[in-house]
Amino acid sequence: MADRPGPLLIIGGHEDKDRDRVILKAVAERLNGGRLVIATVASHEPEGYFEAYQKAFGALGVTDLVELYVEERADSGGAEALATLDGAAAVFFTGGDQLRISSQIGDTGLERRILDLHAAGGLIAGTSAGASVMSETMLVKGPSSESYRIGEVHMAPGLGLMKDVIIDQHFAERGRYGRLLGAVAHNPRLLGVGIDEDTALLVEGRAGRVIGSGAVYVVDGESATHSNIAEAKADRALSIFDVRTHVLSSGDRFDFNRRRPTCGSDDDEGT
Repeated sequence: MADRPGPLLIIGGHEDKDRDRVILKAVAERLNGGRLVIATVASHEPEGYFEAYQKAFGALGVTDLVELYVEERADSGGAEALATLDGAAAVFFTGGDQLRISSQIGDTGLERRILDLHAAGGLIAGTSAGASVMSETMLVKGPSSESYRIGEVHMAPGLGLMKDVIIDQHFAERGRYGRLLGAVAHNPRLLGVGIDEDTALLVEGRAGRVIGSGAVYVVDGESATHSNIAEAKADRALSIFDVRTHVLSSGDRFDFNRRRPTCGSDDDEGT
C-alpha cells in the first residue's frame, strides 16, 4: 500500500492526440514501464476508441496497452475482465456516457480492483465521461448554454475517487456554467469543477494543477447567502447569491482542503 493514493488526471475531453500531446504525456510519464489499461466502458459502441489511443500513446513510446470493456454488468466480476488489470500501472477511462461506467462496474470486483490500484499509488485518468465519473456525486446530464432552471440537473453516485467535488467537462465549449452552478446549489458542500477541452486537472493528494490549453473553473458555494433551489417551481431560473468562482489556466494550482487557488509560473506549464 502506498503512503497515499496515486494521482488522478481529470480531462475535459478532446485532448490533443496528434501534436504536443501534453496531457497524454502526463499519463505516459507516470507509467514507470507498467501497463496502461484503456477502459472504453463508457461507450455503447467502443470500436475505434482503443485504436486511437494506441496510436497516440505509441507515438510517446507506450506500447503495453490493453483494452477493458464490459458488455454487461455481469462481466465486471469475471476472470477475463479482472485479468485485464494484472500488472497495470494506470487506468484511462475514455468518453461516452458516465452513467454507463458507474452502472456497469459500480460495486463490482472490477471497481474494487481499480480502487485498489489507485490506493496502491496507480494513476487513474479519465476524459469527458471518464472525468465526470471520478467524483463521489456525479453530474449525469442537464441542459447547456442557458441559465439553470430548478430541477433540470440529474446526478448519480460516481466512483468516489475525488471527494467533495462535482465535475463537469467540455465546459466552456458547451456553455455548462449554468448547470454546474445548479449542481453546486443543490449541495454547496461540494466544489464544482468545470474543465475545458484539451485541459486537465492533475490531482495529487488534495492539490490540483492545471495542464493543457484551456481553463479549469472552480465554483464554491460554501459562502452563498441565498438560494431558491428548494422553494422555486421547476421552470423557475436559479437564484443564488455570493458564489465564488475561480478560473485557473495552465500551471495554476488549487488546494481542495483550503478551497484556495495559487498562481502558477511559466515553469509549471506542461506535465
